[in-house]
Amino acid sequence: MEKYLFEATVHNNDGVEGTAYVEGDNRLSVTVSSPTSDKPGTNPEELFGLSLTTCLNATIQALLKARGMDNKSKVTAKVQLQREDNGVGYYFQIYIFAAIEGLDLNRANDIVQSADKRCPVAKLTQNASTIELETVPYEK
Repeated sequence: MEKYLFEATVHNNDGVEGTAYVEGDNRLSVTVSSPTSDKPGTNPEELFGLSLTTCLNATIQALLKARGMDNKSKVTAKVQLQREDNGVGYYFQIYIFAAIEGLDLNRANDIVQSADKRCPVAKLTQNASTIELETVPYEK
């Protein structure tokens, strides 16, 4: 029996100027471009932000459902490409804002922090010094 629940094979043959795609019958193809370019397309910063916010919010919603709650939730990420202090390399600085409708901040934060420990994408970056997660009031 295979151990995984899902597998995707993703290809990028062009770097940051071209196309990246997912294999399969419902093949997803994405035009990629450098964030410093005027060319159309998405970039690693945006793709990572989409992945992280989607996974974290889905995990929050699963935890709410497990508690018999149907509160709305939302997650926003600001992903910045920054230059290393030595001027040689780059890194992502990420600010994540999570909100749950109808809960006080302490209770919402407990759920958000629990989701952060369970979300598969967030697990990839746990304890990263360049990621800040904050629970904020829910605004429509």
